[in-house]
Amino acid sequence: MYDVVIIGAGVSGCAIARELSRYQLAVCVVEKEEDVCSGTSKANSAIVHAGFDAKSGTKKAKLNVEGSEMMETLSKELDFPFKRNGALVACLHENEIPKLQELLRRGEANGVKGLRIVRRDELRAMEPNLSDHAAAALYAPTSGIVCPFGMNLAFAENAFANGVEFWFDTAVTGLKKNAAGNWLLKTSQGDLETAYVVNAAGVHADTIHNMASEKKLHITPRRGEYCLLDRATEGFVKHTVFRLPEIYGNASGAPSDAPSAARCYGKGVLVTPTVHGNTLIGPTAHDIEDKEGTDTTQEGISELLQKAGESMKGLPLHQVITSFAGLRAHEDGSDFVIGEAEDAKGLIDCAGIESPGLTSAPAIGKMVAGLIRDLEHPKENPKFNGTRRGILDPKKLSKEAYAALIREQPAYGNIVCRCESVTEGEILDAIRRPLGAKSLDGVKRRVRAGMGRCQGGFCSPKLILLLARELGVDASEVTKSGAGSECIAKACPK
Repeated sequence: MYDVVIIGAGVSGCAIARELSRYQLAVCVVEKEEDVCSGTSKANSAIVHAGFDAKSGTKKAKLNVEGSEMMETLSKELDFPFKRNGALVACLHENEIPKLQELLRRGEANGVKGLRIVRRDELRAMEPNLSDHAAAALYAPTSGIVCPFGMNLAFAENAFANGVEFWFDTAVTGLKKNAAGNWLLKTSQGDLETAYVVNAAGVHADTIHNMASEKKLHITPRRGEYCLLDRATEGFVKHTVFRLPEIYGNASGAPSDAPSAARCYGKGVLVTPTVHGNTLIGPTAHDIEDKEGTDTTQEGISELLQKAGESMKGLPLHQVITSFAGLRAHEDGSDFVIGEAEDAKGLIDCAGIESPGLTSAPAIGKMVAGLIRDLEHPKENPKFNGTRRGILDPKKLSKEAYAALIREQPAYGNIVCRCESVTEGEILDAIRRPLGAKSLDGVKRRVRAGMGRCQGGFCSPKLILLLARELGVDASEVTKSGAGSECIAKACPK
């Protein structure tokens, strides 16, 4: 019997778990995939949005600004990469400047600090590779970039250290109240009983909600495609560069010339540095039906590169090392759905968490934990420790300290991933630490082995052997990302 079961180990679910671990509650996170950060949270723009684009008065607007303000302190407490690099929303024509001013007013109404409009000459000095047609831009100095994997894992590891349980490979197949008035979750790993359910299931949050409530939710998977450029492009762009947001129809199909109440802003294709030195281009925005539809398309990538080329000149597209797609959970109301379901007491929805969901996650965690605190009135956890240390990166050490580390632990002197200079010592830490990696993608998200130019072509065989040894399994059982993605075939019987 649990006090709270959280469905979903993405960034929102894990942020909520960490906040709930401040209290004396029995909390469990169930995740249908084999690891933390395996859904929407692993494939996004890695942007900490300033908060100027969300409609004023919405949960998105409020939680975006709150989450952004929390990010720097959290990154230090939980040891994940974060940088405030600032953002520019550029317009290519003088007659679009009033639209920038509208965004400026919206941002100020939302409480975003430091916003201003910069004109052509200053803009060139800030971003020399910006299109020559750029007339002006809205500058948002509080915008930032973050490692979404590192952030998600940091929340999860800290929650785990403070007593939260995690069940992986556990799909929820049913949800109903039992005779005692508690929630009974049917899962692929058996039944779970709990007083409260937090529904943080990403694109599947409507499915979970609709199991228990007659007031239905509907979530549309909105696919965004990206291109990632090699770290050799570091410095091509310093700020996160957006185009002036496009206006598109809402989920009901309103045309672009519909009244403003039926419109919503899309952030459009951006070009941004990452905290690891790459350049990222994306995303597109196409509504699809398949909630597992993370395939890339020729049409999507062509659209992506064409739009990015309108914003930036001389894009080093010969340095593209991979493309990928992620899904955003777009709810029909175009706002976050957070709160207790009216006709299903004890079911706390955290649904429709699309952009700026990554930025908002810390504030979402506090909000949802606060709802449960006010309902349940738990005592504080006297053993709560809000800090966490990440995986040691020996590249950040002095030469003397690195040499001493190798003498003490020789695995840190063995480079396994050449592209990203990742050592065996880091990989062993990624596997052995609490909630450690169990797959190639799990290692990649924790220490970037396989994330570089060759995309694992060199290091994957070594990673498979290390995972097999550390997990105590045959190499044929090692997967890319969980059951069904085994990397090599089993040996034929003699």
